[in-house]
Amino acid sequence: MSDNFSSTQTIRKTVLRSAGGLVASQHRKAAEAGAAVLAAGGDAVDAAVATAFAAGVAEPWMSGPMGGGAMVIYRADEDRARVVHFGMRSPGALDPAAYPLAGGGQVSADLFPWPAVVDDLNCRGAKAVAVPGMVAGMSEAHGAYGRLSWREVLQPAVSLAEAGLPLDWYTTLMITGSARWLARDPDAARMFLDDGQWPKAGNWTDAAGNRIALTQQALTLAQLAEEGASCFYGGDIGATLAQDVQDKGGFLSLHDLLAYRAEWFEPQRVAYRGGAIHVTPHMTAGPSLARCLANLERLVTPRGQPDADTYLAYAKVLRDEYAYRLGSMGDNEDPRAPACTTHFSVVDRHGNMCAVTQTLLSAFGSHVVSPGTGMLLNNGIMWFDPEPGKPNSLGPDKRCLMNICPVVGQHEGRTFALGASGGRKILPAVMQLVSFLVDYGYTLEEAFHHARIDASTDTIMVDPLLSPAIKAALAERFPHALATRTCYPYAYACPAGVLRDEGGNQGCTEIMSPWGDTALEEHASWPPA
Repeated sequence: MSDNFSSTQTIRKTVLRSAGGLVASQHRKAAEAGAAVLAAGGDAVDAAVATAFAAGVAEPWMSGPMGGGAMVIYRADEDRARVVHFGMRSPGALDPAAYPLAGGGQVSADLFPWPAVVDDLNCRGAKAVAVPGMVAGMSEAHGAYGRLSWREVLQPAVSLAEAGLPLDWYTTLMITGSARWLARDPDAARMFLDDGQWPKAGNWTDAAGNRIALTQQALTLAQLAEEGASCFYGGDIGATLAQDVQDKGGFLSLHDLLAYRAEWFEPQRVAYRGGAIHVTPHMTAGPSLARCLANLERLVTPRGQPDADTYLAYAKVLRDEYAYRLGSMGDNEDPRAPACTTHFSVVDRHGNMCAVTQTLLSAFGSHVVSPGTGMLLNNGIMWFDPEPGKPNSLGPDKRCLMNICPVVGQHEGRTFALGASGGRKILPAVMQLVSFLVDYGYTLEEAFHHARIDASTDTIMVDPLLSPAIKAALAERFPHALATRTCYPYAYACPAGVLRDEGGNQGCTEIMSPWGDTALEEHASWPPA
């Protein structure tokens, strides 16, 4: 092996179990916010809304009110799943001519290897900002199933913002990776950089000062909590946001916000091994997962543990699907890019579940902060191919194609909610976790700790912890590279999941995530210790 990582170190996460509800999230504080809402009598959807907004404060470069995503909701009393789709859209006044190609065979430096646009205007800066959908999606879900008030479920996020963003080593690491782009926007530079160029780092001699102030974000969230989603889509917050984006040269308008609607869909139900997997339809990776599972059921005969034949089938199914997706849908994300999304899963004491994936797209989105709201803005325009005449070419008022893949599954008395962050790496991770749970009857702990591959590109990324026989079989059939499972960058996506069986509820997060954690309802209090 050519990396520097220890060959004797073992990393594990404890799978927490409870008769009550719990939240498994990419950030501990977000999970605790959701668990506190459950403890206050909230439904799984209440907890999902609380977790969603808290996550946008706790790791603002991954998601938040200025982004989009989708949620799969499972109602235990109805034995029914539903989907809320709150993906981003391109602004109605967007002009494709405003994104001239750089030419000369240059390729974009961000997530998608599209032909490069002059000054990366489709990736960074105000012209990269799409119409956000997260607030609308959460409002729709809460209106349908919430038990607590909108104000109550947003209060944890308000409290987190008022306290500021703790400056630990992982915060500084994330800022460092985007510092040169954050420096281009004066408002982002003031928030995340010292002297406009150096990543903010903790001062370990003054622990009380190790925070980034989020004063304006706290005020925005407090207003949103009091007035509801309408103030974001047409009210004071919306007007401020649109003006901020236009002042910085972007296309987002108040009309775009007024016209935005989150959408309810029936999930695509995938029959698999006598059970059912409920996936998001339309412009997500849900239909891709459905095709993958249909092929996997045909190619894999489960016996004992996943073996070389299993992993060869994983690789073939995923490579075939990405060839189809690339040709028909325009998805061309660079899998080497760092994870830039967040996923969390919720189950309440009644068995209701939510699988939620939300994103700004790139880490730190457009690398632009709206000064009037105090929030990082998305760069959803980057989802579109800037070259005209392609399956997903840039244009006005178009829905963005997303790689997100939240699912709810049912099999032999167990129900689970899963998903992951990590762009193109999401689909391979979710497919393998479903297979581990359903094909091989793994516990949630076994599934999350088991080594995976990533086959979202021509080169198969192989975890060195897989057996020599599996590694040899993959090496014989496919171009491959060994990639250790680390906390930065993520080579295999960053999942979070919950599972309910006859023994109660349990949750787990990616074992290498330094912030990911599960929070139990019975241990919850707010603010957390």
